[in-house]
Amino acid sequence: MHPGNSIPRGNRNLSVVSASKADDGSQLDSPFQGGESFFRSVLASMEAVYLNRNPTAKSILERVRSVDNDQICYDHLAFRTFGVNGYGIDSIANFFLDFGYTQREELRFPAKKLKALWFSPPSLPVFDGGSGVGGPLPRIFISELLVDEMSQQAQEIIRKYTQISGSGYKHAALSSALGSLTWEKPLYSEFQLLARESEYAAWTLVNGYAVNHVTISTHRLKSHLRDIKSLNQFIEKNGFKLNSEGGVLKGMVQITNNFISSLSVSPDGLLLQSSTVADSVSFSFSDGVTESVPCSYIEFAERLILPQFKDLPEKEVKEFHRRDGFEVGNADKIFESTSKGQLTRKAG
Repeated sequence: MHPGNSIPRGNRNLSVVSASKADDGSQLDSPFQGGESFFRSVLASMEAVYLNRNPTAKSILERVRSVDNDQICYDHLAFRTFGVNGYGIDSIANFFLDFGYTQREELRFPAKKLKALWFSPPSLPVFDGGSGVGGPLPRIFISELLVDEMSQQAQEIIRKYTQISGSGYKHAALSSALGSLTWEKPLYSEFQLLARESEYAAWTLVNGYAVNHVTISTHRLKSHLRDIKSLNQFIEKNGFKLNSEGGVLKGMVQITNNFISSLSVSPDGLLLQSSTVADSVSFSFSDGVTESVPCSYIEFAERLILPQFKDLPEKEVKEFHRRDGFEVGNADKIFESTSKGQLTRKAG
């Protein structure tokens, strides 16, 4: 496998294809494979690491649950990776593929030197009462830094730590579940150098395979918060700041409770997304320097009903009747949730 390539083909047919549809319009997902309780336990450990490090996400989830009868569904979980030495998308994707997830479309972000793939979950019976990782299985969104396009100095730093890690990429899911880096802690000067060239690279160097964000599926909520605009207002009224980076509809901002937030909207108007600004965490570098570094954030997504199903009674609408997938324009702005500009605004 060439370092940085996405998803080794091997015996599996992992070419990017559009999801097939059954006669009733539902998606024909691959069946779940393996032990469900084990798989959900791993997701729960990933979630626990994420919540322990990100008080904003934990607090928002608690507040939304208090309004919405303690049930929250995740639209997707997101991870960041280095596209080098086997540490790219495939390293964390293999865990999900092994349990029946299906590779879907690729997204490209040339300005950020990134690419991403998303994966749809396998079929499982949906039971009422499940929340978070105990509810409907989430989509998975995995991005990778195109390391070969970075400066020589940045490449040397990234290759240094991934090479130190050896075969650590084989244990990406374990790394995420434990909240541990597979490589040694870096020098502060190296973190600073990467941050000047790519904040994504610097984030990945100190956070590794930790969940970058979880996304609340707003349309699956039961209360008035199922409308993402109402949820944004609720979050801001509770004192949290949202990522103000402009969305696809440039200049589309809402002024609520003296805070400015943006709503990213797909070109077809059917995928609405927003996110908080990332929390920060104290990090001890290998040279003894301790500094605050960006951690993770929480996102919100409302998927609207596809035009061909707009006349369906609300009680009959299922997830496959709604807009699926992701948009480059939306995701590009969501990436900014961990940027220095957004964190500085939050601190102010």
